[in-house]
Amino acid sequence: MTVSRGISPQRIAVLVPCYNEAATVGSVVRNFRKALPEASIHVFDNNSSDDTVALAQAAGATVRRIPLQGKGEVIRRMFADVEADVYVLVDGDDTYDAAAAPDLVRRLQEDGLDMVVGSRVTDEQAAYRLGHRFGNVLLTQCVARIFGRTFKDMLSGYRVFSRRYVKSYPAHASGFETETELTVHALELRMPVAEVQTQYKSRPEGSASKLNTYRDGLRILLTILKLFKLEKPLMFFSLGFFACALSSILLALPLAMTYLQTGAVPRLPTALLCAALMLLGAMLLTCGLILDTVTRGRAEAKRLTYLGIPAPGADTPAR
Repeated sequence: MTVSRGISPQRIAVLVPCYNEAATVGSVVRNFRKALPEASIHVFDNNSSDDTVALAQAAGATVRRIPLQGKGEVIRRMFADVEADVYVLVDGDDTYDAAAAPDLVRRLQEDGLDMVVGSRVTDEQAAYRLGHRFGNVLLTQCVARIFGRTFKDMLSGYRVFSRRYVKSYPAHASGFETETELTVHALELRMPVAEVQTQYKSRPEGSASKLNTYRDGLRILLTILKLFKLEKPLMFFSLGFFACALSSILLALPLAMTYLQTGAVPRLPTALLCAALMLLGAMLLTCGLILDTVTRGRAEAKRLTYLGIPAPGADTPAR
């Protein structure tokens, strides 16, 4: 088996999710075949209506069809069906630099990492539009505020994973929000990760982006909020508790002053609203405390699943 210079002889799989990428899929497969000659290349087609499947097969890729629509659905099947030690995930639009793949794989292996993100660098305005840049920065900062350290390019579609990352990934997302879930999974399990700058170019003529800036941006934001609730329920519900408690106290202060001066409560509906808000806050805080205990148990189970898979480069135990 031919092995790229500096890369240890492990099974490498290149995973290419595709939807109507006839204009680019052939070059993607050929470029990654050249960059990683030892790798198996898998194209997962997501109901393409053009010649994506035929062109991918002609270029030498193993092609599988996924009927459930959405990038997240495709990645779920990729991670479940493909067996390898190192996984290279790249979009099928020929915008990422295949020549950088050996360096990304080498970084993963030499440093014992679980994920390496190819951070996009480009001088082409058309390749990475201003709206997409702004949205990426905004969403990345949201994740950083909630989950701590993160990446500069959280939404990059060019990543390299270890086997233990792939086989412990829960894969709940269905669409383009899957990149957010990939990032949060690594952060929550405190996996060793890295980010390497890679060249990014515009789509070739005849290829069109499937990303809708506003619709998919909203879906990503909602995914961040959902993951916030699932992974950090005490913090999430505590915000509701503090909002309710503060509103209750602010509304109750004038009533308390009047009561101390006159001994009467002239605005009974406001008093009832204050009591209801405080009770609602107490219920939210109780939910947060209970769900925090459940989440800790889930996190321990995920961590044990993750640790049950050999680390990158680890020798298989003798039987």
